[in-house]
Amino acid sequence: MAKFVPVDPFDIVIFGGTGDLSKRKLLPALFHRWLDGQIPPNSTIVGSARSDLGDAGYRTLAREACEAASGKDWDAAEWAKFETIIHYTAIDATDPSADWAALSRQLETETARPRVFYLATSPHLYVDICRAIGKAGLACETARVVLEKPIGTDLESARAINNGVGEVFSERQVFRIDHYLGKETVQNLMVLRFANMLFEPLWSHNYIDHVQITVAENLGLEGRADYYDRSGALRDMVQNHLLQLLCLTAMEPPNDMGDDEIRTEKIKVLNALGEISPKQVKKQTVRGQYTAGMSGGKPAKGYLEELSSATGSNTETFVAVKAEVKNWRWAGVPFYLRTGKRMSSRHSDIVIQFKAAPHNIFGQGVDSVNRLVIRLQPDEAVRLFVQIKEPGPGGLRVKSLPLNLSYAESFTLRYPDAYERLLMDIVRGNLSLFMRREEVEAAWRWVDSLIESWETSSYEPEAYAAGTDGPLSAAMMLDRDGRSWWKEG
Repeated sequence: MAKFVPVDPFDIVIFGGTGDLSKRKLLPALFHRWLDGQIPPNSTIVGSARSDLGDAGYRTLAREACEAASGKDWDAAEWAKFETIIHYTAIDATDPSADWAALSRQLETETARPRVFYLATSPHLYVDICRAIGKAGLACETARVVLEKPIGTDLESARAINNGVGEVFSERQVFRIDHYLGKETVQNLMVLRFANMLFEPLWSHNYIDHVQITVAENLGLEGRADYYDRSGALRDMVQNHLLQLLCLTAMEPPNDMGDDEIRTEKIKVLNALGEISPKQVKKQTVRGQYTAGMSGGKPAKGYLEELSSATGSNTETFVAVKAEVKNWRWAGVPFYLRTGKRMSSRHSDIVIQFKAAPHNIFGQGVDSVNRLVIRLQPDEAVRLFVQIKEPGPGGLRVKSLPLNLSYAESFTLRYPDAYERLLMDIVRGNLSLFMRREEVEAAWRWVDSLIESWETSSYEPEAYAAGTDGPLSAAMMLDRDGRSWWKEG
């Protein structure tokens, strides 16, 4: 059974400490790591925002957030111990004259311990906050800064953020976080490939027909209208989550599990992504925007209704892309990427579809294709679909059934979620699950090229009804290749 190894005492300052990310993810994650004995009692957690809450007010906010996340497992006795390490300092990060002395007093004067600055704020504040941290003399050698996605809105703005943050923190002090990389099944990709001779010899164009990566959401804007309409599905999801999953699926074996070894191989994948020209963009991509429909058995508004915009919007809420990694291993293998809001269900999957048997001896209508399906949410699992004989008389019937590894069934103990794992890696200084600046910029370079092709070809989003799986064109894109989107059951 896995054992939780405590980290060394640390300080963490959460800028945007009263925001949604802090309440839903960061504070509950830290409390759960406390419950499992990973956080020493002489650590310090400091929330920071503009509101004048004080320690008592912030502890109340934190308790409500952690109790809601814990549900029936709430432990009031442990909370009473945990809240003693929680503090609050009011700082307006946009005010150059703000007094940072109070924050400095909250932190341990011994700078040998890790000092984490988590920027749970709008990305346009990243550089200003980092410069203020540097000016206040808080960026010691053991300091780390955590940047949430999105890092910029294009290549130019991403470079500006990276350059500005780099004025204060070295590259090894910068942790660019994508919570998808903290999921157990995502990390299991490398173990499946590189620790099992069953898969690695087959992991190329010689045996794989295509790869599908889907991140589907059944919710709409959920209070993110202003941000989302400036971003869209391509910038919000493809540039980070989906491209990260593609990198881990397609990367070459690293020399070892060192952080720079892994990240270097991921960058090679991004640099090998073929650009999609304006002539090909309508064949290799689909843009969609949801209209009114039914979601979860209830009426759902369309995007423009949720947006409440009198001028309309051509922001895409759905993207499908046929991408190609142009290298020796993957030449000719399409990677189909798909993400959207208000789809029929919430699920995230990576589907590796192997080539069919070279000669089918069982007759027409028999599926001789194997699939490795890695489900990231809502139920983490790995399923290898193989063909077996269906029992019973009356002839030979072949059926595709999965060899199933369900995390919920195989591992009965509660294990850390993505943010819990990543926060502990930040404290330890382990960069392997975080993005290097070249990685972020390479992803933006490819996305910017795709956006330019959309604009050049005047590609407007196609309508799809809420509660469906996107525009018909997304299904047709695969149908032209003699393929279809994977749907279990």
